[in-house]
Amino acid sequence: MVATAATERVVGRCCRTCCGMTETFASDVCAVIVSYQPDPAAIADLLGRMMPQVGAVVLVDNASAGSWQAAIGELLAGHGGALLGQPRNIGLAAAQNVGIDWARAHDFRHVLLLDQDSEPDAGMVAALLQAWRTLSAAGMVAAVGPRFQDLREHRDAPFVRVAFPLNRKLWCDADTQSIPCDFLISSGALIPLAVLDEVGPMDAGLFIDNVDLEWGFRARARGYTLHGVCAATMHHRLGDARRTLPFGRGQIVVHGPPRLYYMMRNRLLLYRLPHTPRTWIAQDLPRVLAKLFLFGVLVGPRLRNLRYMLRGLRDGLRGRRGACPDELSARG
Repeated sequence: MVATAATERVVGRCCRTCCGMTETFASDVCAVIVSYQPDPAAIADLLGRMMPQVGAVVLVDNASAGSWQAAIGELLAGHGGALLGQPRNIGLAAAQNVGIDWARAHDFRHVLLLDQDSEPDAGMVAALLQAWRTLSAAGMVAAVGPRFQDLREHRDAPFVRVAFPLNRKLWCDADTQSIPCDFLISSGALIPLAVLDEVGPMDAGLFIDNVDLEWGFRARARGYTLHGVCAATMHHRLGDARRTLPFGRGQIVVHGPPRLYYMMRNRLLLYRLPHTPRTWIAQDLPRVLAKLFLFGVLVGPRLRNLRYMLRGLRDGLRGRRGACPDELSARG
């Protein structure tokens, strides 16, 4: 019943915008959405936002439960896209690659990567595409991305340049059109397929965390640039929750223990890669200790968090890739 109601909302919204026949329609862009146990209503809303803006939407679902897939798949197919259900959870990076391959096989020129909990504003794709055309005329541009705001906060997130001892945070203002940066979050990133052919696909071995960071470092090592686009806007939810720290020390983004495993393991995997900036490694090392203290001492479930993080560090030192070990998940 939820899936049916959600699908009806998408159809209604699509009819009101003529299903892509708007001035912001970008026919050579394919939106690639990755989902895992999503809220069907949120997926329906995301499709309603994206179908008027792009040539096709492909949803790569990582073996989610529920009955919503049939209705959503029919809707996508009716508008030139597809639902690509996976038999198991293959991870974010591998699922993105599946969607990218679909876009390449159907002769699209760009992909727009999106997470299931993102809320792109109207005109976001057109703004990104226009910025990419302008910027690429002057140099090699790997990707452009929107400025985004977590709905639980009251300001936009900054774009980032890697520096030591702390990163430089750069915000949009009235006079800024785009901001060169060292990485973009994957959700909202517009990437030409020609660049993916040159730089390579997302690193499936990382499974979920730091996938966008690694790809951005790899692209920059090949001479490409990344840019945040101030005219393109999106809401996006970072982390599972917000938690207030003791003694009035503010709030932090909280992730579940499995995600902490990937965070710890994958940062060590990135340390080994030749295209990872040494400056980033130097200023990231203290964050390892900070996260062990925050999530192993201050933020619960402390013992489970600590077990997952220590196993992540051990597996990172050993070079282990892929999904979180089954025995760790079983113990959790």
